[in-house]
Amino acid sequence: MNCSEGNCSSCIFDTLNTILKLQKQDYDCCNYVGCDKPFLGPITPNICYNTRPIILYICCNGTPWTFDYTLADGTTGSSNVLRVEALDDCCCTCRILYPSTTTPGEYLSTNQYVTIDLKCCGAIRCLDDTNVDLC
Repeated sequence: MNCSEGNCSSCIFDTLNTILKLQKQDYDCCNYVGCDKPFLGPITPNICYNTRPIILYICCNGTPWTFDYTLADGTTGSSNVLRVEALDDCCCTCRILYPSTTTPGEYLSTNQYVTIDLKCCGAIRCLDDTNVDLC
């Protein structure tokens, strides 16, 4: 399938929509797992999370979407870890995240965004929920 053909993948769009809603509001913790659990974070009620990091995969070849970023101090890098910020039809706007060098499993945010055509996405991987400083 050519990435420009076909319709938006409803399962990926629906999952991203659920993640976006979760990131915008608080839920009580319950015993759920996976991309669609109705809260952010582990099953510990006293820990607050604001982000469910994701990796999106290109439909045509199965590789992760990877983007370059530049931090305010001039540091550059590339990352395939994203935070959903907005959805519009088949387009998803994401903030680029990058892994912390001091705390394993923690991500830091950039102030750089990408918009991805979901018709070009073949899969999504959800990473462990975390708290990301969005300032």
